[in-house]
Formats: sequence, C-alpha cells, structure tokens
Amino acid sequence: MADTEAGSPAGSAVARLRAYIRTRKGTILAAEIFLGLIILICYAASRYGGYTAVAICEMVFAIIFFVIFMMDLDKQFTVLHWPWTDFFRAVIGAALYLITSLICVISTGDGARTAGGVFGLVAGILYSYDSYLSFLSLRASRQHTAASTALASGTG
Repeated sequence: MADTEAGSPAGSAVARLRAYIRTRKGTILAAEIFLGLIILICYAASRYGGYTAVAICEMVFAIIFFVIFMMDLDKQFTVLHWPWTDFFRAVIGAALYLITSLICVISTGDGARTAGGVFGLVAGILYSYDSYLSFLSLRASRQHTAASTALASGTG
C-alpha cells in the first residue's frame, strides 16, 4: 500500500514540494508568496484598495515561478532563459514593492494601509535579496562559460 502511494503523481508532487521548499530559492519564493498574501489582505482591508494590484501580480508571478522551478519545468521549456527571467521578475518586484510601500507608509491613511506598507517594505527587501542572489548565479554561470571557451580557443 505504501508503494502505491509513493508511486502516485500526488505523492511525487508533495515530495517535490517538500524537497524544493528546503532549498534557498524555494524558501525565498515561499516567503514571497506568504508576504504577498499578507500584503494583499492588508491592502484589501484598507479604505484605499488601489495598491492590491501590485500584491496580486507579484504573488501570482511568485507562485508561477515556484511551480516552474519545483516541477523542473525550466529544464523542459528552454524557450526562455529562466535565470534571467527570474532576475527581472525579482528586480521589478523589488522596485514596485519599495515604491508603493513608501507611498503607503509616508501618506496619512488608515492602519491597514500602513501595515501593508510596512510588510511591503519587508517584501521589497526580500525581492532585492532574491535579485541579488539571481545576479550572483548569473554572473557565476557566465564566468564558467567564458572560462571554458577561453580554454577551448587557446588549445586550438
């Protein structure tokens, strides 16, 4: 009975989820999703609900990238360069969260909008950290590629 559960697609997806969430990238994406949900709730409870679009969009993008990286779909769909796409997602998310959160914290409003702004600042810092790590991995992969081509061209 345990063998049939382990071989099922649902068991495989849960195992992949548990394994991926223990990685650094999985933890960061899960934290981005969680913070996006908290920010969405705060902005929705506010009288000024116009800032919910940023939280919704960034949370949906984080969920999409979480699923893509968790299921290793980035290795199957090679049309996009996934590390660069993830880097731009994180940079745009950091900029949007920092700008909208500063507006919400500085302007006078209700407490829910201020709380959403504070959580948004934390999310902006988390997205900045994610973009920094993505940049480091892109830079490291570029240096390894450049070193291997330089050695190959030097021998011939």
